[in-house]
Amino acid sequence: MAGKFPLPSEITTPPGAEGWQELYAYSSTCSPARAEYEDSMFWFQDGVHWPKPLLPWDASLMEVAIVALSQYNTRHLLVPPANGIDFRIVNGYTYLSPVPAPEADIPARAEQFMQRAGHYFVNWNQLYENWLVKIRDLVKGMEALEFSPLPDVEPLEVVTSGAGKGAGGQIQANYLELLNSASTLWQYHFEFLNLGYAAYLDFFGFCKQAFPGISDLAIAKMVAGVEVDLFRPDEELKRLARMALDTGVAEAFSLGDVTATCEALKSSGEAGQAWISSFEQSAEPWFNFSTGSGFSSQDKIWIENVEIPFEFIRGYIDKLRSGADIARPTEAISAERDRIVAEYTSLLASDEDREAFHGKLGLARVVFPYVENHNFYVEHWSHSVIWRKMKDIGGVLAKEGFLEEPEDIFYLKRHEVPDALFDLYHSWAAPAPPRGPSYWPPLVAKRKQILTALEQWKPTPALGTPPEVVTEPFTIMLWGITSDSIANWLGGGAGEDGSLSGMAASPGVVEGPARVIFGPDQINEVQEGEILVAPLTAPSWAPIFGKIQATVTDTGGMMSHAAIVCREYGLPAVTGTGFATSTIRTGQRIRVDGSNGKVTVLD
Repeated sequence: MAGKFPLPSEITTPPGAEGWQELYAYSSTCSPARAEYEDSMFWFQDGVHWPKPLLPWDASLMEVAIVALSQYNTRHLLVPPANGIDFRIVNGYTYLSPVPAPEADIPARAEQFMQRAGHYFVNWNQLYENWLVKIRDLVKGMEALEFSPLPDVEPLEVVTSGAGKGAGGQIQANYLELLNSASTLWQYHFEFLNLGYAAYLDFFGFCKQAFPGISDLAIAKMVAGVEVDLFRPDEELKRLARMALDTGVAEAFSLGDVTATCEALKSSGEAGQAWISSFEQSAEPWFNFSTGSGFSSQDKIWIENVEIPFEFIRGYIDKLRSGADIARPTEAISAERDRIVAEYTSLLASDEDREAFHGKLGLARVVFPYVENHNFYVEHWSHSVIWRKMKDIGGVLAKEGFLEEPEDIFYLKRHEVPDALFDLYHSWAAPAPPRGPSYWPPLVAKRKQILTALEQWKPTPALGTPPEVVTEPFTIMLWGITSDSIANWLGGGAGEDGSLSGMAASPGVVEGPARVIFGPDQINEVQEGEILVAPLTAPSWAPIFGKIQATVTDTGGMMSHAAIVCREYGLPAVTGTGFATSTIRTGQRIRVDGSNGKVTVLD
């Protein structure tokens, strides 16, 4: 492939961000000692999960996530062509580099992979049920961890029970348990995900060989129409909207303000109280839903910001009053899925081919729910608990003057938190003046200045020399990194006809006004009938899919969440365009061809 991106060693620090490397673990940044290796690799920026500069503690979840992915590829399953994913933080942004398995090792790895993956595929349903138990137990364990201010004197029962330990040591132990739980969480995450993708890719490869010329989209549509838990939060909003209308309390939502709405519901008698109780039942766990990817401590979570679900419920009430159907078009999607399957089945020449086709399709559909469901259980529910617990620790440290406010805890690195807690323990036990109040606030203030400077830097989409052909399957399916997308990046974006190219992620052709937004705080700007243009979308944006005609994103592949959600909501989508948000302006009329992956500015 002609052309290359800047080498990691050629990237310079933005003005005002000098010393940014100190915000992260030493092993996560580039260094002269590894420059030869780092410059020899091809790195792409992961804007799907980490579109902004990482806060120091937030980097912890990125690191354990990517390490767990690599661990399963390389040490557990021995995925034949692919080892793990290496990562570096460059000017605060996350860059990934697939590590291929040695060509000579592939035959032996394939034999072991079939044995190990085969066990999971044969026992998928039972193992998945076990997985749900494990993940719920892990969440329950994290919820039980307490981070309270240290007592002036230990309660008498601590002494008389013979426990032999106290609050100062326990708060440190609880933090380490939270950290270990986060690591376990991400190992659970990849216990199934790589296999889910592998099963889908096996079906994908079969289709490409059996049906030359079949589109990626047609293959994806054959596994669509499956009910998954990731859509449950949106379904709960719709249920609550219908309940408000059916029980005569919907008018309370016209007040807009959450406090006024709740007061109106409480004063409306049994119906209002019943609605509030039903909302609370939905909220735990379904509204542990981040407005972003789930990887940022700064994104809002529905259950902690009830104005967000209230606003979506009000929108659904308005739609129901206008006579609109707010249900997902599941029957139409299933009918189209079955039509495509029947069409391609008829093209196969033998019973043996048809049996193989339906066997691989069946497995792909069995694993598909996990491919989406994990996102709610891990990135949203579990991460919501982790963020809350970290804020509790921040509250303890802020009370003693170590931090200006609880949220400042995210400006400490994960291995700095035990240092701060030990300083607190030391001063509490002695008692003696802690150093923390003079040490951490100026350090946090400096780090905030550095991160502000890093946000002004526009990350290059990739680093290093791209491969001749991108073949690593996860890189293509999840992140949408293909030879074509790399060529687009090198070419600067729009084609000769002014169009943008990306993944044909969800079918259909529409024209309409664009609405360009860069984050969840701008969701309320989206108007009925517009086409959403964003760096990426999150599953929690689903309630606005009833307003828009189509979606265009800068990042994401065929199996990214944006692509899957759009297919399930019947919306045309083009993902992974690279430059949509920097090329298209709000108000411009655009045409989105989700069947061919083209976006054209018409004005």
